[in-house]
Amino acid sequence: MRKMLSFKVTDCDSFITNLLFYSSRIACSAIFTSNGWEGSSAGLIAGIDTIGTINSTDNSFEAIKQFHEEKQDWLFGFLSYDLKNEVEVLSSGNYDGIGFPSMHFFRPKFVFIVKGGLVEIYFIPEISSEKEIENLFHEISGIRYRVSGIGYQNKIKTRISSEEYIRTVRRIKDHIQHGDIYEMNYCMEFYSEQAEINPSDLFIKLNETSQAPFSAFFRLNDTFLLCASPERFLKKSGKKIISQPIKGTAPRGKTIADDLLLKDRLLQNNKERSENVMIVDLVRNDLSRTCERVKVDELFGVYTFRHWHQMISTVSGEIKDGFHFSDVLKNSFPMGSMTGAPKIKAMELIEHYEKTKRGMYSGAVGYITPDGDFDFNVVIRSILYNAASKYLSFQAGSAITANSIPEKEYEECLLKANGMLEALGISSLQKQRERKTREKLNNVFS
Repeated sequence: MRKMLSFKVTDCDSFITNLLFYSSRIACSAIFTSNGWEGSSAGLIAGIDTIGTINSTDNSFEAIKQFHEEKQDWLFGFLSYDLKNEVEVLSSGNYDGIGFPSMHFFRPKFVFIVKGGLVEIYFIPEISSEKEIENLFHEISGIRYRVSGIGYQNKIKTRISSEEYIRTVRRIKDHIQHGDIYEMNYCMEFYSEQAEINPSDLFIKLNETSQAPFSAFFRLNDTFLLCASPERFLKKSGKKIISQPIKGTAPRGKTIADDLLLKDRLLQNNKERSENVMIVDLVRNDLSRTCERVKVDELFGVYTFRHWHQMISTVSGEIKDGFHFSDVLKNSFPMGSMTGAPKIKAMELIEHYEKTKRGMYSGAVGYITPDGDFDFNVVIRSILYNAASKYLSFQAGSAITANSIPEKEYEECLLKANGMLEALGISSLQKQRERKTREKLNNVFS
């Protein structure tokens, strides 16, 4: 059983920044921050250092169940998209420049919860004394950490060209026309080689520019996840399970009037509503396998974030007797918002048409409490980094339906990439394209 010591802080933001810097030097650590959004139990929850781990096996979800039942303690970790190969008869053979395992959970040495000017540190008395915890708090509080400017200089490349992207969307629409699928999430990779970054600096910048409710910093040895996700995959609180799929994205306006107009257009957009309701139906079906009283609490809710408006729906249920929390995760994975419908056929086509292995991207990262409650996000709007190979990657995608216009789907991918580009100190790809067009015109008319 863990004990807890609490400490008052006058500047939570500074302490959180210091904690991030401290944890970034440790080979296994995870930090989750809600950035003040409602519906979160704390401003920050973190697992620092490890006293036990599990990695992917032939039956990863069963391994999670056994590990939690044995330890009955906090677990922090992730489920990569490629766990689909355990859930269904599927495979993943595309290029992977990052190298995260399919699944990883660790039992942390220290658990930090920061809320309302209070820092709670949970520890195991057999491993750490109260004096050590006091010293740890003062060590972190005393850090004088300043974020340096990012100013990333390396070129960001795309794995596929805009022309290839548009051709592929047309092929996906052919599959929809022939009845193979109704909807498919199609993603593209942006990447940089020989990339040298400070992961903690870059995460702070990404978090500042996005202010997303399911942001996360995760380090596993030389691999890093810097996540600014607006989407929750699954949350368990007692018997209640909720999922909040996102389908529908619109840019922010330059003025208040423009912003409200774009938000209303998203709400009234028949294509976006169609995408959203298809995934809501898929989520309802997934949850009904392990839950009862499944219902839609909110349909087509439009929420505003730093770079975009998002259409979010909320589905809930109560876990049935006889099911373990790991069954809920397994039977809902991967999340419908990142696959399509029908899910299995959509995943087969994703593997065929995409050029990059998704890995951690469009998987889930989160934590499990000693009581078996959990909260997991959807890993989107995220930068992945391998410090050993110096490979940096982020992906963006959109839902392809019968009504999709390929060029607009490509523009949506660029819109979603803006948060990562801004964090890197790089102008948006739309602006880069506009600048190149102006340069071409100037050359023609000079």
